Amino acid sequence: MSPINRQVRLAGRPSGLPKPDDWEFTSETVPEPGPGQFVVEVSHLSIDPAMRGWMNAGASYIPPVEVGAVMRAGAVGLVTASEHPGFAVGDYVYGAFGVQEYARSDGRGVIKIDISLAEPATYLGALGMTGLTAYFGLLDVGRIKAGETVVISGAGGAVGSVAGQIAKIKGCRVIGIAGGPDKCRAVTGEFGFDAAIDYRTEDVRKALREHAPGGVDVYFDNVGGQILDAVLTRLARGARIIICGAVSQYNETHVTGPANYLMLLVARATMAGMVVFDYEDRYPEAMAELAGWLQAGQLVSREHVVRGTVGNFHDVLLMLFDGANTGKLVLALEKS
Repeated sequence: MSPINRQVRLAGRPSGLPKPDDWEFTSETVPEPGPGQFVVEVSHLSIDPAMRGWMNAGASYIPPVEVGAVMRAGAVGLVTASEHPGFAVGDYVYGAFGVQEYARSDGRGVIKIDISLAEPATYLGALGMTGLTAYFGLLDVGRIKAGETVVISGAGGAVGSVAGQIAKIKGCRVIGIAGGPDKCRAVTGEFGFDAAIDYRTEDVRKALREHAPGGVDVYFDNVGGQILDAVLTRLARGARIIICGAVSQYNETHVTGPANYLMLLVARATMAGMVVFDYEDRYPEAMAELAGWLQAGQLVSREHVVRGTVGNFHDVLLMLFDGANTGKLVLALEKS
C-alpha cells in the first residue's frame, strides 16, 4: 500500500478566531519527485500569529492562502526522495512546506540545516524566521545603539524573546511586556531582560514611567492595540518603532489603529513596518551570527513543542491567541 500524505486545507475564510470547520482534512498519496524536485517528510511545523493574516482575502505583504489550498506554514523535515542536484536523501531542510506530512519542492526558498548544531525545532525559532525577524527588525529597522532603552511587546513569545536578547547583546537596557507571572519570570530570569511588565495586572504607562524614566528609544511591537498606545506616550526624542505584528488585532473584525499617533510628531519619532522576507539575500549572514551567539551561550532559544498530528493543528494554533505558549510554538508531527 502506498504511503499516505495527510494535509490540512483552508476550507473557508474565518471571521474572528478560526473555528474547526474553517479547515478541511485531506489525504492523498505521497508525491514522487520529478526532474529538479525532491520530497520532504515534515517533522516540525512552525505555528505563527502571522498565519491568521494569511487566511484573510485582500492585499498584504504576501498573497493569501487560497480556499482549498494546503495551509501555509514554515516547516523542517528530512529529504526522503530527490531528483534535484542540490538536495540529497538524508538532508535536513527548512522551507514553507505547509501543514502536511510530506511536501514536494523545487528547492526555491529552501535552506539546508545542520541538526548537529541545534535541534530541528530551533531552526523554527532562534535560527529560523522568528530569529531572523528579531535580528533584522532591531538592527536594520530599529538601528539600536548601546545604552538605549528598548521595549519589546509579546516579550515571552517567539520573536519578542529573541529580540530582547539581541538588544541585550548589543548593550541596551531592555524592558519586556508580557502576560502573566510565569511569562514575566521567563522574560527576566531566562531571557535576561532588565525588567518585565505584566500587562494583565499592571498599568503599562505607569510601569514604563518607572522602568524607562528617560523615555523609550526603540519599541519592537508584536501586539498593537492598547499596548502600542501606551508606549507611544513614553517615547524619547528620535524614537524608532518597529511594527512587526499586531496579535491583539488579528482576530478582530474592525482593526483599531494607534490613537496616540501624534506622539510621533512630538517625539520626532518614526514608525516603520518590517517583513523578514525582504532580507532573504542576507539570511545566511544573520543565521551565522545568531548561531554564534547561541553556541556562546549569549542567546537562549526556547521552543514550546507540542507533539501531535496534523489533525491537532487547529488546537495548537489557538494557543497563540490566548498566550498559552512561551517562546516559539512548534507542532512536532507524529504520524497518525
